[in-house]
Amino acid sequence: MAKVRRRKDLYRFAPISFACFVLILFHGCATIPQPKHIYNICEVFRENPKWYKSAHGSSRRWGIPIPVLMAIIHQESKFRADARPPRGSCLWIFPGPRPSSAYGYTQAGNETWEEYRKSRGNTGADRDDFEDSLDFIGWYCHLSYLRCRISKKDPYHLYLAYHEGHGGFNRKSYRKKAWLLQVARKVEGRARTYKGQLASCEREFQRRGCCFLWPF
Repeated sequence: MAKVRRRKDLYRFAPISFACFVLILFHGCATIPQPKHIYNICEVFRENPKWYKSAHGSSRRWGIPIPVLMAIIHQESKFRADARPPRGSCLWIFPGPRPSSAYGYTQAGNETWEEYRKSRGNTGADRDDFEDSLDFIGWYCHLSYLRCRISKKDPYHLYLAYHEGHGGFNRKSYRKKAWLLQVARKVEGRARTYKGQLASCEREFQRRGCCFLWPF
């Protein structure tokens, strides 16, 4: 009888255990919320210390300064993991389709992201993962350096190539887009601001032992 009772107890608590497991699983996979102070890179990294480690790793791997990487993400998604282009409207009432497949921190489209996955041999890379997104931007800007001869410390032209694609940049398609030139200047200014801010706080993150010094 004791064995039968123990089995019944196990069956009774099994649904509760399963529910707890599901809650833990979904909690662990929850999207990281947008930082509260997105205009201050020091505060962004203080809120998410692992992001500095990811940014440092991408910067070392691809040679793109951390402020440039972060300025591009700021422009593309304002650090929102699930960012998407706004929908159009259908008959001025109903929500229409989105203008592109852009998604995540980087706003990369499906085809470009798949190219990145294959190039890096990382089929599990996700656009809503911050570390993967930083690596993607570093990888893409490195290609801009190779294909378009853009300096890795030139956020203005790196962003133009990021937005227009390497073929479009080489054809100078951006020249007819005054609004895009203004956005690229904003990215350049944001990178400059982030650079000054990071200079005042970077040792704080380096002292935590996540990274060793790598000057730019």
